[in-house]
Amino acid sequence: MRNLLIWAALIVAVTVPLIAAANSPLLAWRDPAYIMAGFAGVLSMGLLLLQPLLAGRDLPGLSPVASRRWHRRVGISLIVAIVVHVSGLWITSPPDVVDALLFVSPTPFSAWGVVAMWTAFPAACLGIFRQRITLRYRLWRLGHTGLATVTIVGCVVHAMLIEGTMEVMTKTALCILVLLASVRTLARLRVWDIRRRS
Repeated sequence: MRNLLIWAALIVAVTVPLIAAANSPLLAWRDPAYIMAGFAGVLSMGLLLLQPLLAGRDLPGLSPVASRRWHRRVGISLIVAIVVHVSGLWITSPPDVVDALLFVSPTPFSAWGVVAMWTAFPAACLGIFRQRITLRYRLWRLGHTGLATVTIVGCVVHAMLIEGTMEVMTKTALCILVLLASVRTLARLRVWDIRRRS
């Protein structure tokens, strides 16, 4: 029963913000590209919740090998969602995206989103090419987790600052869950301790 409740709570945490976003009045009369970008952003936050839970092997019913495999798959899905998010915004308003990438946008949430994006890409590369990178495991994990942490913080601040597709209460709850899951995993795995042997 406990395992079922954990999975049910996770499904609710990921799907409710999507449902709330689907009912947002801000979507009225919007272009399909804008709607696609918005939902990709909401999905990204849900995927961010899964990542620390998978990394910490906290999801019941998944073996360590399965957790690692799904962590990699969700990471790739997150990168796809980010690319779709930015691409949709580019189609909708290229000048705004250029300003954001150059860090000259007047909206503060843009810079946080760009920083999160540019740290998500190398974090994903470290995860995908782990076996080919000649780094000690502890150093590799420290680099991967450090980049992922910046991505998580950047995405949370970006989401909280922006007034867009996501509904405020569900957005806030999801962001809090992402931060709590991340802090718990970081504290338990002690990734900053590179002196211990793996």
